[in-house]
Amino acid sequence: MIVPNEVKQRRHQLGSSRSIRRLLERRWWVVVLALMLTGLGAALTGVLFKAGLKLLGGWRLELLADFPAWIVLPSLGAGGGLISALLVSRLAPAAGGSGITHIMGFLKHRAVPMGLQVGLVKLVAGIVAIGSGFPLGPEGPAVQMGGSVAWQMARWLKAPVAFRRVIVAAGGGAGIAAVFSAPIGGFIYAVEELLHSARPVVLLLVIVTTFWADAWADVLGLVGISPATGGLDATQGFQLERQYTPLVNFLPIDLGYLIGLGMVVGVLAEFYCRYVLAMQRKGDAWFGDRLVLRMVLSGGVLGGVYAFLPDAFHNIDGLKDLIADGKADIPMALGTFVVLFFSTGLAAASGAPGGLFFPMLTLGGAIGLACGIWVEALTGHVPSTYVFAGMGAFVASCSRTPITAMFLAFALTKDLLILKPILVACLASFLMARLFDERSIYERQLGMELADEDKLEAKRERRGGIHHGWMGSVRRRAFTPPPPPKPSPPGDGS
Repeated sequence: MIVPNEVKQRRHQLGSSRSIRRLLERRWWVVVLALMLTGLGAALTGVLFKAGLKLLGGWRLELLADFPAWIVLPSLGAGGGLISALLVSRLAPAAGGSGITHIMGFLKHRAVPMGLQVGLVKLVAGIVAIGSGFPLGPEGPAVQMGGSVAWQMARWLKAPVAFRRVIVAAGGGAGIAAVFSAPIGGFIYAVEELLHSARPVVLLLVIVTTFWADAWADVLGLVGISPATGGLDATQGFQLERQYTPLVNFLPIDLGYLIGLGMVVGVLAEFYCRYVLAMQRKGDAWFGDRLVLRMVLSGGVLGGVYAFLPDAFHNIDGLKDLIADGKADIPMALGTFVVLFFSTGLAAASGAPGGLFFPMLTLGGAIGLACGIWVEALTGHVPSTYVFAGMGAFVASCSRTPITAMFLAFALTKDLLILKPILVACLASFLMARLFDERSIYERQLGMELADEDKLEAKRERRGGIHHGWMGSVRRRAFTPPPPPKPSPPGDGS
């Protein structure tokens, strides 16, 4: 029996598809222009984000070469936290945190601040926070920046609400595509995590936007905005760019090994999700909305901890390369997992503008490498894909998006043979994690935000009225599905 809510949802989806098709028929140039501008905007913000991180990270390493780490790292962490928090709190409070939950909230018809101001603040504040030592990644900000640019473009072009929702999700996927050089991963992410829809017209809009963003990122890399970004050569055209080139052999016996790895990663990833959520709850309870104090203290503590670790931990990008190339031994791999496990939870709890996909990949790779060394010592055989399978499996467990995780891990090597082993590990870890909780870490974060809003609203009501001084926080608004479209009169031709 179909419940009334399902009927309303299906009616709304049918009405949305029809309104988008009518827009394609009557104002096709609006759709084309919106897709082009969204892809360009997502690519530009993604490329600038990576270029800014590289510039600030290089300056940070130069300071470490000239001064003691116990002075440089805590000072940079606290100073970067101060600047980033001031930018977010004064200019766009919605730019704090990962950013993925903000786009998810908008797509669930919640009143979420969008627009270019949010995207630009996210860009600058994220570069400052991550570049000064917060161990987070660019993918969360890329999703929010891409979605914010898409929303602004659709608003300027006066596109209908149904199309605006689709283009925001496409912009989020375009941000993933530009940052990871993974257009398929960005497309699947927009459909699998953000839209939860497989309507043909929606798939067409999303895939065009994500591939357009990836192409623009390559072009922008060629013109010098970020020389290390794209796979476009001035004389040979677009090239296949591989970040890592492992030797891949996939044997039938590897299936059992990969399933075992996926199960182990699924359990550890669920512990990680619960730890990050617990740290965020503690941060909210201790500091409330005092973002500046939270980020300054967190940046100083993180810098102090990393200052007393080996030099390899001072460069998170280099640490990921060490794991992906299989050059770390068991103590180094496990040390990487432990350090990132706890430090990224603290960074996320601070409200810093940064994502978790990047540390998730490194965490999964470290477990894959350590398990591979152990398995080889015990059985004499280990799949050559354990490191990248672990990367994809960890992302799949935390985000509950196994197909997206597979393509993100695949994007690092661009080796088609590695798709199957990564998918096996991703599915095993995904199913294992769902035994603990069906929701992804982002859905649970969104639930926490809703619970906090309910508590805040209850306090305001007890004080005798609703507070109207809204400073850009996320809050719910009523949503009424549009009525079914009226049939066109005979002879209309539409």
